Amino acid sequence: MKRRTLLTAGSLGLGAALAACGGPQSAKSGTQTQDGSPASPAVLRKKARTLRLVTAWPKNFPGLGTVAEEISQNIGTLSGGTLAVKLYAAGELVPAHEEFDAVSSGAADMYHASEYYWMGKSKGFAFFTAVPFGMTAIEQLGWINDGGGKSLWDKLSARFNLIALPAGSTGHQMGGWFKKEINTLDDLKGLIMRIPGLGGDVMRELGVSPKLLAGGAIYQALQSGAIDATEWVGPWNDMAFGFYREAPYYYGPGFHEPGSTVSLGFNLEVWNSLSSQEQIAVKGACGWAMSTSLAQFSWQNAKALKTLRDEHGVQVRNFSDEIWKALGIATKKVLAEVGQSDPETQAIHDSYMAALHEASAWAQVSDGPYLRLRSLAGF
Repeated sequence: MKRRTLLTAGSLGLGAALAACGGPQSAKSGTQTQDGSPASPAVLRKKARTLRLVTAWPKNFPGLGTVAEEISQNIGTLSGGTLAVKLYAAGELVPAHEEFDAVSSGAADMYHASEYYWMGKSKGFAFFTAVPFGMTAIEQLGWINDGGGKSLWDKLSARFNLIALPAGSTGHQMGGWFKKEINTLDDLKGLIMRIPGLGGDVMRELGVSPKLLAGGAIYQALQSGAIDATEWVGPWNDMAFGFYREAPYYYGPGFHEPGSTVSLGFNLEVWNSLSSQEQIAVKGACGWAMSTSLAQFSWQNAKALKTLRDEHGVQVRNFSDEIWKALGIATKKVLAEVGQSDPETQAIHDSYMAALHEASAWAQVSDGPYLRLRSLAGF
């Protein structure tokens, strides 16, 4: 999209974009312009302020990497040129999965990553990416924006000198690539699998050894035999990495990430130093990223799945009912333990589960039966 077009779209549609990221903030009073209206520090700035953005994704990686690049460009445009973003792909400025510490300490200004990578800091972060058997992307965004999730997220992040906003989503993810068929629970026992977040904790209950690997390290680990299976995202991103060459059995859907949100995390001091207009520009870029990425992943996953089937002979399989039931039992155990880990995480857990209950009641009379009936009708 050309710069002029983007600025027009951002100006006219900013309200819709902000709705996906928490809404606008009122302008603060300060130095006045000639017409008497308040001017922010950004108005007085002679040149753009450059912010350093570190991401958890390989350079130019489709979907995840490219949406981070577009967020960077859109922040510059929507800020009216007072902000510029210098993007660093995974490993360029800091090692992959060290984005949290870099931004918290001020070594970088922002990160684009998945919050469940920070579970070593607090289990509560997982609820802002994905929860096994949890909410879909739209349901989760509703909880964050309208159900009290954002205030809980802000409180947790502030302990680490951070603030984060939803800034993209992969939608529903797949269950993973396996080197052997998975027909029974015994087939899972002893496997080493790349799977992060609470999903990894659940798989551990079933005898799997979960590993957290950066995206760029997964294929080599599969090829060398360091891992026996992996999940990543879905057909679009998985095909780009070529997992089908090493692990021909593709299982879905994923129980562990029914709607995976990625976030734009800010150093809290840097965020507070932005003018109100600049914060609105960031929120607008994040809201744009949420809607665009959800649509893009849905469309591109469908196309990539067809390519995987038609050109690479990939067969998508489902886990057995035995495995699904065991996953459900293990998930309840893991969530109960996580919810009791500390008072702050318990508050997040309780809020999330209450929202899931309400969302499920609506889904059972809307999306759920519709998709089943659409298939029954032959569409």
